[in-house]
Amino acid sequence: MTVTETTGERTGARTDICAGPPQGDRRPDGADRYTISEVAALTGLSAHTLRWYERIGLMPHIDRSHTGQRRYSNRDLDWLALVGKLRLTGMPVADMVRYAEMVREGDHTYADRFELLEATREGVVARIAELQGTLAVLDRKISFYADAGRALASERSR
Repeated sequence: MTVTETTGERTGARTDICAGPPQGDRRPDGADRYTISEVAALTGLSAHTLRWYERIGLMPHIDRSHTGQRRYSNRDLDWLALVGKLRLTGMPVADMVRYAEMVREGDHTYADRFELLEATREGVVARIAELQGTLAVLDRKISFYADAGRALASERSR
């Protein structure tokens, strides 16, 4: 089972679509074997980061060619997109690795995954509220300086 699957495809059961619709510049499924440099170009991640993700267990099952070269699939790209979103939430890498392990363990971890993602969501909502407050302060300051600038300009034109 790959990291992005929650259940097997052959059974017709639901799979976990990681991070939304596929991005452009992708090959059709079945012809989706990307080198590490291609994945780096597609994702903006460095080859070093991709190898590190593999070492720490965030992407442990990357296929290899007969010469040992890594071959990433569209599913791997989907997983990397999800990992990127989780990073933006501020989720610690250890929690991302734990989440990946739970996905690999199967359906019986749904409740634990739910709790982890729900806690992460609560943190994101709190940060959004904090940023909205910060934005309101900036808007007030910008408005003040715009008004002050207009008043000065009006005074000078007299």
